[in-house]
Amino acid sequence: MHFVRNAWYVAGWAKEFDHELRHAKILGEDLVMFRASNGEVAVLHDRCPHKHLPLSKGRLIGDQIECGYHGSVFGADGKCTRVPGQPRVPPSACVRAFPVHERHDIVWVWMGDPEKVDPDDVFDLDQLGDPEWDAHQGDALYIESNYLNVAENLIDPAHVTFVHPTTLGSDAHSEVPVRCDASADPIYTWRWIRNAPPNPFFQNYADFKGNVDRWQYLYLYLPSTAVIDFGSADAKPGSTEDRRDEGIRLFAVHLLTPVSERETIDRWMHIRNTHVGDEAVARVVDEMFRTAFAEDKIVLEAIQLEEEKPGAEPTLQLAIDQGSIAYRARIKELAEAELARH
Repeated sequence: MHFVRNAWYVAGWAKEFDHELRHAKILGEDLVMFRASNGEVAVLHDRCPHKHLPLSKGRLIGDQIECGYHGSVFGADGKCTRVPGQPRVPPSACVRAFPVHERHDIVWVWMGDPEKVDPDDVFDLDQLGDPEWDAHQGDALYIESNYLNVAENLIDPAHVTFVHPTTLGSDAHSEVPVRCDASADPIYTWRWIRNAPPNPFFQNYADFKGNVDRWQYLYLYLPSTAVIDFGSADAKPGSTEDRRDEGIRLFAVHLLTPVSERETIDRWMHIRNTHVGDEAVARVVDEMFRTAFAEDKIVLEAIQLEEEKPGAEPTLQLAIDQGSIAYRARIKELAEAELARH
């Protein structure tokens, strides 16, 4: 498969980086990362151009990496500054340095054409900087499944009833049709569950007197960021989008980093408009999500194994698949357009 390279991908939470060498793999490429003394994160190709030892096997001296094999030294910009035993540094003695942008305590790396870099293209959400909302980083979940499978799971509300019955779903979901706008950017799907009991989470953290109107809006930003907007408000006839802030509302944000063709890291976080600043509630939400996303992980890894079997048949397409079909088509189009330009 071909990845979309002209895009920003998450290299890690800001707290993951310090003044030590750290290896990571993104889009199948090995990278070495560290936070320099000026506070900026450096990301380089993790391979010395001399004998191809990974630079992450070397050591950090100041803000430069010394190769662990023959001692060549490379700066944060990838240029070689020293070759022990020879006064002249060959012009070809350099490694690729990747553009980096840090925002909202998230470190992003640009994996494509450096001439196309634009920090304004980094994913953002208004609520991330709003003091009326509580933004809380969760985990970095490793999933042995292709990132396309993981992403389309996150734009698929139909699975919630059956995969997450004790946390995010209930039987009230199962027959409610899913709507989709596959032409939108981002692609999104949604549905409202009218006049139904609150799901398990909202039963605990809201003082609802009776049934509620519940919503699920799932947004997929290409190539691999998903935002799930869900919540509940007291049931009223004809609830509309603009009522969502009247109730308890949460965003689950999934920042997917494709590691390889069959591995993905899902860094997830939540943003909520209830119990702002309450770390105890944040931990409860984290545990709910850990349970739910562990359930997704089991399903997605089982699907990956089936897809890898010889002679695996194409999957059946249903009406609920509009969002995922559009997503895969757009990813294919973007990847093929990049290949055509090379």
